[in-house]
Order: sequence, then C-alpha cells, then structure tokens
Amino acid sequence: MQDTPGSPSSRDSASASASASASGTALRAPAVWALVLTSVAGFMAALDNLVVTTALPAIRKDLGGALEDLEWTVNAYTLTFAVLLMFGAALGDRFGRRRLFMSGLAIFTGASAVAALSPGINELIAARAVQGVGAAVMMPLTLTLLTAAVPPARRGMALGIFGAVGGLAVASGPLIGGTLTEHVSWQWIFWLNVPLGLALIPLARLKLAESTVPNARLDVPGTLLISGGLFGIVYGLVNANAHGWTSAPVLTGLIAGAALVGGFVHHGFRNANPILPMRLFLGRGFLGINMASLLMYLGMFGSIFLLSQFLQGVAGYTPTQAGVRMLPWTAMPMIAAPIAGILSDRIGGRPVVATGLALQALGLGWFATVLSTDVSYAAQLPALIVSGIGMGLFFAPASNVLMSTVSPADQGKASGANNALREVGGALGVAVLASVFSAQGGYESPQAFTDGTVPALWIGAVAVAVAAAFALLVPGKRALQSPAPVVAGNTSATPDKVPATR
Repeated sequence: MQDTPGSPSSRDSASASASASASGTALRAPAVWALVLTSVAGFMAALDNLVVTTALPAIRKDLGGALEDLEWTVNAYTLTFAVLLMFGAALGDRFGRRRLFMSGLAIFTGASAVAALSPGINELIAARAVQGVGAAVMMPLTLTLLTAAVPPARRGMALGIFGAVGGLAVASGPLIGGTLTEHVSWQWIFWLNVPLGLALIPLARLKLAESTVPNARLDVPGTLLISGGLFGIVYGLVNANAHGWTSAPVLTGLIAGAALVGGFVHHGFRNANPILPMRLFLGRGFLGINMASLLMYLGMFGSIFLLSQFLQGVAGYTPTQAGVRMLPWTAMPMIAAPIAGILSDRIGGRPVVATGLALQALGLGWFATVLSTDVSYAAQLPALIVSGIGMGLFFAPASNVLMSTVSPADQGKASGANNALREVGGALGVAVLASVFSAQGGYESPQAFTDGTVPALWIGAVAVAVAAAFALLVPGKRALQSPAPVVAGNTSATPDKVPATR
C-alpha cells in the first residue's frame, strides 16, 4: 500500500489510496501530473536562488549598491525562504497541502512581477523577500505532494527526476540569468516566473489531490524564534566587513541570533507540538542527511555567488558567455541525478550521497587550486565537470533518504526542515564566503578579486567535505527499510521510522 505523508482527509485522497490498493497502475496518471507540476514549481523556486548571480553586475550598474546590497539581493530571498519553510509545511498540514501550494505559487508569481518593476535596490530586496515567502509556502509541499502520489516502488526514480530538475535549476541559474540580462534585460529573470506561475495554479487545482494532517497545529512561537535567530546571524555576517566584527549592530545580531536559535532548539525538545520536533535529530539518518544538506549548500551557493562574478569581472566574459561556460556544471546533474535515484533504490542512498559530496568538494578545491587572473577555461573545465557530477549524485538520493528516515505523519515537517536547512546553508554560504572574500580581496582589480575568491573557495570545499563525512552517518539500505522503535517523547500517531543510532 502506498505510504502518504499524513492521513488524507479529503475524498480525493481516500479514493486515490483505495485505487492504489486495487491496482498497481491506478496512480500512474496522477503520479505523472504530480511529478510535472511539483518539478516545475520546484524549478521556479530553486532557479530564483541563483538566477540573479550573473545579473549582479548589471543590477549594480543599474540600481547601484555596495557588496552588502548585492548579498541581500540574494539573501533576502534565501533567508525568508529558509525561516518560513517549516511554517509553510505546517500550514499545508493544517489547511490543505494543495490549497497552500496554490497560495504559495500566487504569492511567488506576484512578487516576481514586483521585482521586475523595482525602481531601486531597496525595492528589489523587499520584493525578493516576498518571493521567499511564497517559495517557503510552496516548496516544502512539492515533496510531500509528490511522495503522496507516487508508489514506494517507483519513488526513487520519481525523486531522481525531481532532483534532476532541481539540480538543473540551481546549476542553470547563472546561464539563464546571464542570457536574459545580456540579450533582454535583468528584469526578465523575474518576468520569466509570471507565465509559469499563472499556468501552474489552475493545473494544480485540477490535477493534485488534497490532503491534510488531522489535528495539525501551528507553532507560532517556534516560527518567531527561528526566524529572528537566523535573521540575526545572517545580518551579522553580511554586515561584518562593512561595520566591523566588533561593532554593536554586528555583535548584537550574532549574539541575539544565536540565543534565539538556542531557544528554538530548547522549544523543539520541550513543546508538545513544535514546528520542528528535535526528537527527529536523535535518529542518525535524519541528523546526517540534514547536516550534509546544510553544509553542501553552504559551500556550493557561496562558491557560485563568487565564481559567476569572477567569470565576468576577471575572465572578461559577457553574462551569456559566463553562463555557457558553466554548462558542464549544468549538464552533469541532468545526467547523474536520475541515475543516482535508481542507484539509491538498489544499493541505498548513503554511498551515492557521500560520493557526490566528496566529488563536489574535490571540484571546489580544484577551482581554488587553478584560479588566477589569467586562468584558461580548459584549466577550469575538469573542476566544472567533477562538481556537476557530484551535485547530480547528491540531489535525488538525499531526498529519498530524508523521506525514509521519518514516519509518514512527520514527512511534511521533515521536508520543511530539510529545505529550510538547505536554504540556511545557502544564505550562510553567501554571507560567510563573501565575508572571506572581502577580508582577503575585493572589487578593486582582477587580482584583488582573485585574491578574495581563492580562500573563499577553499572554505567552501572544506564545508562540503565535512558534509560528506556527515553523510556517512546515514544508515545503510536495510536499516532504513526496517521499522525502528518509537523515540521517547514521540506523540505522533505513527511510530517514527528513525534508524537506530547504535
């Protein structure tokens, strides 16, 4: 029988489950629609993480702004995306996943139009923040809606395709942003979302089944704690070089942010219905895959933020040329992610994820080794290919492993938590690596830019290497498939499938 996140409350979901029991092929059409709709929505949300990177020089020239403004152009989206993801998943559990998925799409689409019409850098940053709100409501529900529609036997392949699309969005963001910026205008990186969003909303209403989690509750205190905490930390990191690490605003942001995050962790252990049950992290599989995701995005996002600007500011390429030269990074996930999904079904996700992360770390380290003001594209090509393969091997198995480490009733929260930690990693990656870049170099000359980029890339490589070590905490295939005892304090109706930590 098909596992679904939570207990379907609508007649659509109940009839779909009954059909699945009666026939192994009854869910084929709904599963295809779910895969298409969630993949396109996921593509839009993931694309907007990095689509602005190759447009940053054009945005800076058109709207003005310092390095910290460029960081906020990226981080305003990733930060609101990150801190509200778990709340978005909880809203879906409470009020209906399809309904909230459509609402998130509408907010995201409207904010994209506002971003395209922004007359100044502050207005653009504000619109990016609202985009993040829409994505935070929409994105965690893509994985739960897809998991609900696809039978377990085919879930690995479906998540492989979903992961390939997500990987394509992340890797092709610089190419799409560069092409639109050079040949049309940077505003079209946001206009692109509008027709896609307008097409997806009615299709989602017609083709996706509704579902909720009975008695789901909203955790407003937990949401406020984690939102304030992450904002404080990222604010401190982004402004550290401009104001000084010991300045009052930076220290206040870092200290208050860390305290609020600590309060969120305490709240997650003590509250009866927290937005993120900290008991989930007692399972080494859940802990390992989430820490690996956070560190992988930290290293990858921060590196792409700098490398896309390096290709234009130092190597002298146009935005389109810079995007084209990152195509090996784009193409490899398209090939590797579906294969990785199938491999994870056969041999388990742990070896595939760990190998992918190790290759990603190797690729970033390779970049740091060869980068110079006169580096040739041929010297960068192996690093691009290795990084692309590593990224593709990570995406699909990571999603499959994540959903295997929790009970169906916790899959909504698990999806929100994992997506949130990825976005937190991305925001921290841009802030941390840009901070290293500013301390060691700057925009003054090609040599200064290179001097700042190389040590930042080494930090990114180390972060992803540590992520590979965390991936080894994930239990093997047999342990993930076998039911585990209920974790103490678990009040959910279904026992958690949290792997034993011994």
